Amino acid sequence: MPELGPIVDLRQSATALRVQRGVMRLLRETYDMACYAEVTLRSGRRADVLGVGPKGEIWIVEIKSSLIDFQVDKKWHEYREFSDRFFFAKPPELEAEIFPESEGLIVADGHDGAILRDSPLTPMAGARRKALMLKLARMGADRIHILMDPGPK
Repeated sequence: MPELGPIVDLRQSATALRVQRGVMRLLRETYDMACYAEVTLRSGRRADVLGVGPKGEIWIVEIKSSLIDFQVDKKWHEYREFSDRFFFAKPPELEAEIFPESEGLIVADGHDGAILRDSPLTPMAGARRKALMLKLARMGADRIHILMDPGPK
């Protein structure tokens, strides 16, 4: 069975989990996106939130809960090739100025979120989109199955 990745990654801070909830609510309620938390990509990187829109568009949101969290991450550039739009998400208390102006930016808390700066559209390669959509379909079904039947496979 492929590695599903947890729905909640226990390495996350309480702040990151609150931001994650607000981001997912924003994407679902405002943009009609189906959201996945903690998606391991083919590159081995793990997307904090991945949203799939009604026309198949894919957004990746990388959550940064503190200045240190942002400063130590040198790998965020790699998410671009796995999404049509890439955003950083931050809690309200974190300064927006630390994030590159070339990338989208979302502010979120445990209740909702808002896009502060839109992300440029960089369409994914067709073969990569197809492979990722298949992975997401299987991962979503497996996550539901595990919730319904947590016993052995």
